[in-house]
Amino acid sequence: MIDEAQRPAVLAADDRNQPVTPDRTVREAAFDVMRRFGLTTIFGNPGSTEIPFLTGLPPDIHFVLGLHEGSVVGIATGYAAARGEPALVNLHTAPGLGNAVNAIANARDMRVPLVILVGQQDRRQLAYEPFLTGRSLERMAGEYPVWSTLPVRAQDVPGAIARAYNEAVAQRGPALVVVPMGDWSEPADEFAAGYPERTVRTETVAPSELGDLADMIDRASSPALVVGRGGDGEGGWEGVIALAERLGCPVWQESFARAAGFPQDHPQFAGHLPWRRCQMRDTLAPHDLVLAVGTNAFRLYLFDDPGPMVHEGTRVAVLTDDPGEAHRSPCALAVVAPLAAVLVALVEEVAERTGAAGAAAGAAGSQPLRPPPPPVPGPDESLTPGHVYAALAQRMTHDTVIVEETPSSQSELYQRVPITTPGGFLACGNGGLGFGVAGSVGLRLGNPERAVIGVVGDGSSMYAIQALWSAAHYEVGVLLLVMANGRYAVMDNLARAANAPAAWPAFGSIDIAGIARCLGCPAINVSTYEQLIETFDEVLPQLADRREPLLVEIALG
Repeated sequence: MIDEAQRPAVLAADDRNQPVTPDRTVREAAFDVMRRFGLTTIFGNPGSTEIPFLTGLPPDIHFVLGLHEGSVVGIATGYAAARGEPALVNLHTAPGLGNAVNAIANARDMRVPLVILVGQQDRRQLAYEPFLTGRSLERMAGEYPVWSTLPVRAQDVPGAIARAYNEAVAQRGPALVVVPMGDWSEPADEFAAGYPERTVRTETVAPSELGDLADMIDRASSPALVVGRGGDGEGGWEGVIALAERLGCPVWQESFARAAGFPQDHPQFAGHLPWRRCQMRDTLAPHDLVLAVGTNAFRLYLFDDPGPMVHEGTRVAVLTDDPGEAHRSPCALAVVAPLAAVLVALVEEVAERTGAAGAAAGAAGSQPLRPPPPPVPGPDESLTPGHVYAALAQRMTHDTVIVEETPSSQSELYQRVPITTPGGFLACGNGGLGFGVAGSVGLRLGNPERAVIGVVGDGSSMYAIQALWSAAHYEVGVLLLVMANGRYAVMDNLARAANAPAAWPAFGSIDIAGIARCLGCPAINVSTYEQLIETFDEVLPQLADRREPLLVEIALG
């Protein structure tokens, strides 16, 4: 028996915000992850691609030898079943994984959690397909692993092992990580792929299961909330409001919002969280606890900073109904549970902040100042996005749904058009273009009693312009505002930021309104402020009752 390994997972102190030791390797960081989750016994049949991992093991990491990979996985399956938590398996590239597939399938069917590490040739020579190269090892076992990955880079291996542990627990089956042999000796990056230090999963809401989260909140002197799409919907919306008001804390909407999770005219709404890491750190720096609700921690965009997303003094917790959001979040605690019910229960569990404490917490998140409407353009001046959004915000009904797909003026839309009701905002979740037009049509088709306005760029509109035929044919009363600048302005801006010329030309004047008419959709061209106001005043008040689509192509300077 391996008595030293017969112990539950011990959660070590969170050391990922500590300075990186220059000689700390991916292997050493992986051992720390293994210790954190109680994966200190390795079941395996060794091969040459595993030498960098398995030789010279620390004294607290134990190896159990099996003489065939099927036996290895079978023993590990029994071990995990006996202990009620994942066991760790190491397999030798394609031959070892191939020999083990049936046993992996059995573990899946028995719903036994395993973490399986599969060796691979060194990344630096994979292109030559040297002896023992495994082809697409992360897919070799088919659908039997509940989750599998080849980390994008060596530094992501420790986080991938943690993710595999959480996926194995959540989905009750084997999770697989392919590790090229050279990865183990690479320098570690403490801010690479992250993971929750502790995860609570529950379908019910009991005080015992929320106690740790409630304690974290009560111990915090200056908490803050970051909401995502998960707070959307009546129950989640009201729950976030109740929690924010009980704590007197600021609430940020996640960057690149897919849906609005909090009323953006509420006094505690603090704005949209920046996606750049340095700005995110500085924005959240006044707070010793940030709770992400209905999203992961946190939504990023372009890589521009190798540092952490929060400063060392800021702890992070995540509350979500999506296990994937929890599992990829670097945080102290993640709770995976039905959001609306948990928020109601959490409001009862945490202490209400009143007087000076609540006022101080709320002061940091006073409602962001919205810019005043821009001056009316002169006779020779062009319309800007600010003119459109200011006029729209003044005239649209409070329960209108905005569908956004206008990358170059997205931030100005955020600033000028507050979303004040549940379900009042929707945007593409993966960053691809085309949802704006089609999604707007579908949204109004599915809820014909609620006004829907799609705000899209002219470039974006071309990705799903065909949806206008369906809108016309089925009498869908959606309003589409096409912000026409004749180019991919967001790409032009990124090229300028890179101090390099763009390889793509402007596409000039495409007659979007004309295309709409050809597809049977009524359309209007707007090029002056007077035309804009006249169109909005005519269309917006009765938009919820409209029974045919309308596209408005707005020429911008």
